[in-house]
Amino acid sequence: MSVSFISLGSGSNGNSTLVRVADTLILIDAGFSARIISQRLFDAGVDPEQISAILVSHEHSDHVKGIAVLARKYHIPVWLTRGSFSRLKDQNIPKVEFIHPHGSFCIGDAKITPFPIPHDAAEPCQYIISDGVKRFAIATDMGCVTPYVHQQLSGVDALLLEANYDHTMLQNGSYPYSLRTRIDGRYGHLSNDQSAALAARLEHPGLQKLFLGHLSENNNTPQSAFESVANRLQRGGDDVAVLKRAALGDWFALS
Repeated sequence: MSVSFISLGSGSNGNSTLVRVADTLILIDAGFSARIISQRLFDAGVDPEQISAILVSHEHSDHVKGIAVLARKYHIPVWLTRGSFSRLKDQNIPKVEFIHPHGSFCIGDAKITPFPIPHDAAEPCQYIISDGVKRFAIATDMGCVTPYVHQQLSGVDALLLEANYDHTMLQNGSYPYSLRTRIDGRYGHLSNDQSAALAARLEHPGLQKLFLGHLSENNNTPQSAFESVANRLQRGGDDVAVLKRAALGDWFALS
């Protein structure tokens, strides 16, 4: 089998990632409108009706904006924790599958391992997707890196890692103190420096690609995120890429 994936957009205003494992297509989050996501799927060469499931990381709008409409229009099952479901504004979803953030499960050819993340949501988690050999992980929306998160991410073959904000830009920006404190807190988001420190700990010869995502539009730049991480890695900027905030990326296949 094989694992490949493409970002439909990753930033503070919307997040969605499509993962293919053999013949199984899984959408992780749908933080844009159903219309935008549908168009980007078509642009990626995928008919939305082919999607086997939508996995939800948590209930914040930049991750769930289009989920209910997509689920109804294309009859796609939605998998999420009970806590996340309880906070959805639109719960009119034809088929819901509840998951436990410590319990692995399979959808078609894909093995999915959720893991809890420290974020200010009801019951947030992120996911590792595998074909049984190669593993692709998403690690965004974390205020800090817990030992368990580090353990789960160790040895992955590709990683989409949050680099949400530049600390100086955040502190000198226009956000009110309460919002700056929330973003910079233990249940907020990872800064460029935090992302760089984690990337350095996770670096290993088998890590094929590191994608930096969930960048803030107001408190970060792609250059700042890239340089912060690249400067901490032995490989430098080789195999590091910054995802587009509001546009389709390119397919990447694990080898």
